[in-house]
Amino acid sequence: MAELVFFAGTMDCGKSTLALQTDHNHSSRGRRGVVFTRNDRAGFELLSSRLGLQVPAVEVDAEFDFWQYVVDHLSRGDRIDYLICDEAQFYSRRQVEDLARIVDDLTVDVFAFGITTDFRTALFPGSARLIELADRVQVLQVEALCWCGRRATHNARTLDGVMVVEGEQVVVGDTNAGAEVGYEVLCRRHHGQQRTAASAKASHMSATPLPFD
Repeated sequence: MAELVFFAGTMDCGKSTLALQTDHNHSSRGRRGVVFTRNDRAGFELLSSRLGLQVPAVEVDAEFDFWQYVVDHLSRGDRIDYLICDEAQFYSRRQVEDLARIVDDLTVDVFAFGITTDFRTALFPGSARLIELADRVQVLQVEALCWCGRRATHNARTLDGVMVVEGEQVVVGDTNAGAEVGYEVLCRRHHGQQRTAASAKASHMSATPLPFD
């Protein structure tokens, strides 16, 4: 039976690496799949990991029709056994619903990978719909770490190194230090306090600060 599986986590938890590994595992067993991505850090029509691996991918935009894409290829006699869908948090609710329909009506496996919440701790529409519809939701086991050493559970957006809590939900940035618009993973405590690695360093905080203001 085909499945819709959502692999979820924060940034830096290895989701794109797992997407690449999943594609490799299935293709090496003779299955044929298609890789999709959106707004990948490496550029247009690429799926990449921070380990330096990357493969060509079909770029998804707001108007992309998964159902039509798969039906067109199957109608031409192409074989599609599975889809790898990275950066799935950026997909629309309709696109996620089409992925579920592809699983149910065309018996094609769909493996979706994405982060669950944005820098304001609100669910992305694509992630929310995947949680609602997926046959399985798997939280990735590689733990991203906050600058303090605790498990990172929240994604933060920074502007010139300062954490911001307002703005558009989707703004492409970078996780490298010094980026004008950047992203960082934090534990719940430091996300709530808006204390990033840069602000902690500036205030000479230790890696294990005392619980006092």
